[in-house]
Amino acid sequence: MPIKTSLVEDDPDLQKSMVEILKSYPDIDLVSVFSSAEDCIENIANNIPEVVLMDINLPGLSGIECVTLLKIKYPAIHFMMCTVYEHDDAIFDSLCAGATGYILKTTPPDEILKSILDIKAGGSPITPSIARKVIKAFNTMRAPADELALLSPREKEILEYLSKGYRYKEIGSLLNISTETVRTHIRNIYEKLQVQSRTEALNKIYKR
Repeated sequence: MPIKTSLVEDDPDLQKSMVEILKSYPDIDLVSVFSSAEDCIENIANNIPEVVLMDINLPGLSGIECVTLLKIKYPAIHFMMCTVYEHDDAIFDSLCAGATGYILKTTPPDEILKSILDIKAGGSPITPSIARKVIKAFNTMRAPADELALLSPREKEILEYLSKGYRYKEIGSLLNISTETVRTHIRNIYEKLQVQSRTEALNKIYKR
């Protein structure tokens, strides 16, 4: 069965081009076309699609806001952002709103079709340059538990005292070790966490 698809695009020329592309594929059933988020929200129920190609920069409500609202009411619909935006905020805001895929408007027509088929089959199509940004972001984001796993029990203990404002000499006295040993542990903590100061270490672990 052809995949019931909707398009939300406000640029008249691009909308016309996208409509021609989508209608040229027998695997796609273009059931509706909208020029604004408000129009989509008001009328999408007339023929509920399986996949929606959503622009981000729309007059009035943005495509991201549109996805946020519609995903609550129609959780089964797959939203694929089709936009010119490659910056991190747009990508992550879209994914957090409930978008299943994210492709650029420069995507070749046959790749657009492939993306729609992929999203319907359970995939999450993302333009390669966008996927690289997502992977890079997750590679640089570690949960506190992951950071703590890098530290030895003694280093965790010293870090806890640091978080409470204790000085090196006081920590040494409490742990019955020399101040120089405390300094060595702290240097190791900084190296493992890839930070340069007590403040940076505490911010990284406790997300202050």
